[in-house]
Amino acid sequence: MRHMFDTHCHLQDERLAGETEAVLQRAASAGIRRLLCCGSEEADWEPVRQLCARYHVLKPAFGLYPRYIGTRSGTWLANLRALALSSGAAIGEIGLDFAFEPRNENEQTEVFAAQLDLAAELDRPVSIHCRQAWGPMLALLRTIPRRPPALVFHSYSGSADIVAPLAELGGYFSFSGILTRHNNRRGQAAVKVVPPDRLLVETDAPDLLPLAAPDGSYPPSGTINEPANLICMINAVAQHRAASLESIAALTWQNAIRVFGE
Repeated sequence: MRHMFDTHCHLQDERLAGETEAVLQRAASAGIRRLLCCGSEEADWEPVRQLCARYHVLKPAFGLYPRYIGTRSGTWLANLRALALSSGAAIGEIGLDFAFEPRNENEQTEVFAAQLDLAAELDRPVSIHCRQAWGPMLALLRTIPRRPPALVFHSYSGSADIVAPLAELGGYFSFSGILTRHNNRRGQAAVKVVPPDRLLVETDAPDLLPLAAPDGSYPPSGTINEPANLICMINAVAQHRAASLESIAALTWQNAIRVFGE
């Protein structure tokens, strides 16, 4: 039986929180053996901690997502450090998003850099969100004094051209349901050039619902995304890389275990 690792989801989200048992049962039936559950703001760090303490298949990540940096407390970084130390968590979801208005680019960069430095200090991988900020992202990663052991670019939306320089900095590339959209030429080009040992898959549940596979197999259930749909992403990656579904499932499992642990 194949083992699969969903490297980015938000099971604490209110759209899924009331159905945790059923969601995880469907995930297990689909072959999902590990899931990284990511906190995005201080308000959801405790729900994520509780979920991960209750369900052994979940691994925690805590971070301050760009949209929520304005809600942070005066002790947010100390709180994050303490939580990461007590739980062994990854740091994430963190990053840069310059599509938001108002564009608080300097503040975002400061908060992101502080979290990168914490992850480097604690030797933890990070889960990174980036939108309309790939140039600044690459520049920042090249200039920070120390980097975390692994930089996972979640729902990768960058170009194929920057895969190599990001990989040189410790980058991993996780592909979501966006890859199943037939007009996503950028993603289709990028997934073909990712080094095999840097390839990952995710659902970003409950968001980014994938399309069914072109042959009609593995249709997503309902209108809300969930980890059981990860097979759709694996199928899309396999098609674009001209590989078998089984080989991509095995490869992404091995890569995720190496980054986030078993």
